[in-house]
Amino acid sequence: MKNTITTINPYNGAELNKFQRFSVDKIDSILNNAQSTYNEWKTTTIKSRTKLLVKLGDVLNNNLEEYSRLMTEEMGKPIKESRAEIEKCILLCDFYSKNSESFLADEIIETEAQESFISYDPLGVILGVMPWNYPFWQVFRFAVPTLTAGNTALLKHASNVTGCALAIQNCFEQAGYPIGCFQTLLTDHDNIEELIKNKIIKAVSVTGSEKAGISISTTASKVLKKSVLELGGNNACIILDDADLEKHMDTIVKARFQNSGQSCIAAKRFIVTKGIYNEFIKQFKEKVEALNYTDPIKEDAEISVLAREDLAKDLQEQVDASVKKGAKVLLGNKRDNAYFSPTILIEVTSDMKVFTEETFGPVAPIIKADSMDHAIELASNSRFGLGTMLFTKNTEAAKLKIGEIADGAFFINDMVKSDPRLPFGGTKASGYGRELSQEGIHEFVNKKTVYINK
Repeated sequence: MKNTITTINPYNGAELNKFQRFSVDKIDSILNNAQSTYNEWKTTTIKSRTKLLVKLGDVLNNNLEEYSRLMTEEMGKPIKESRAEIEKCILLCDFYSKNSESFLADEIIETEAQESFISYDPLGVILGVMPWNYPFWQVFRFAVPTLTAGNTALLKHASNVTGCALAIQNCFEQAGYPIGCFQTLLTDHDNIEELIKNKIIKAVSVTGSEKAGISISTTASKVLKKSVLELGGNNACIILDDADLEKHMDTIVKARFQNSGQSCIAAKRFIVTKGIYNEFIKQFKEKVEALNYTDPIKEDAEISVLAREDLAKDLQEQVDASVKKGAKVLLGNKRDNAYFSPTILIEVTSDMKVFTEETFGPVAPIIKADSMDHAIELASNSRFGLGTMLFTKNTEAAKLKIGEIADGAFFINDMVKSDPRLPFGGTKASGYGRELSQEGIHEFVNKKTVYINK
């Protein structure tokens, strides 16, 4: 294991910064700080915690340009999308500042007792293992409800966004959170197992790959600690014959190519019924060809590089393997270091990697379906279960199919997206547990039964 972490701008290969990995002694000190802070933090009122959320939103707003530029430099996100990410974190703070008191209030249950209710008590120190693709949003949607419920949090972020990880800790501290309430750990992934086993850690939240989720949840289960997993996705985007392409095409393109395709909830399989298939391909290709590739720091950037060159190489392998099985390249399939051009594949079948695996980048495989039922069948043919989107004018008929989709989300005439007001999470290989909304703030609490008689 190297003693330092070096962050690299994926667009130009320039070295951004070097960071010293934490020693074992420093990590022990951070763990102890988290525990001692928790002992005080858990006794604070929910009202005082929500007041800090207002200040946290102000810190984000006051530093919006600085944080946005940092994200873009570290992982290549177009600057407009970086700003939108910070703005979404501000909305998250606002949502929980207004709703946490009611979410965490004792829930009265009528029984034979004189008084009985459910008390929502914090668990303790919670570990968050977070990815690089949404460096602020993924962390905030874990940390904000976790801290507001009375827990303290430790962050193991992806190493290529280490600057963001430290900036987030500073953000909480600037807002007035007690030192030790939210701390970043600069350590290697190999140390996560030992962290989870540490008696101070009470639970773990993971956003990442299926492989990482299996490894971390296995460790957590061996020591009887709760885990919440938000893992990969292979979302289907179903286009039915009566879909309004003129109205929805921009949304459909954004569903695949936002964040240069690096999103777990992106549309990764386009399942198009035969009556609209040719017209869809025509309009979709025109829109994708028009996406502007440039330095992500520029205001007109719509798509840019992937976060690392190895990610582009992995994507190339998936495309090449699918082409060998008969997929046809309609557009793109060009790689230059960390850049992978927007790519459209047709004549895709269900045995190809671009159908069965998660493609984390700007690749759009298109599959022809005979009917709505056939499209639903194809969409459901996946190990993953994060979300499905369906475009049609007949929303009533689409609503009848909700129960046939086993995913964590089903969006009609819109792209799958996270919203602070709605629960977010998946099924099958996409993980378990929920983030956001009331369900999210209840993930890391002890739902304690209280029963009182005189």
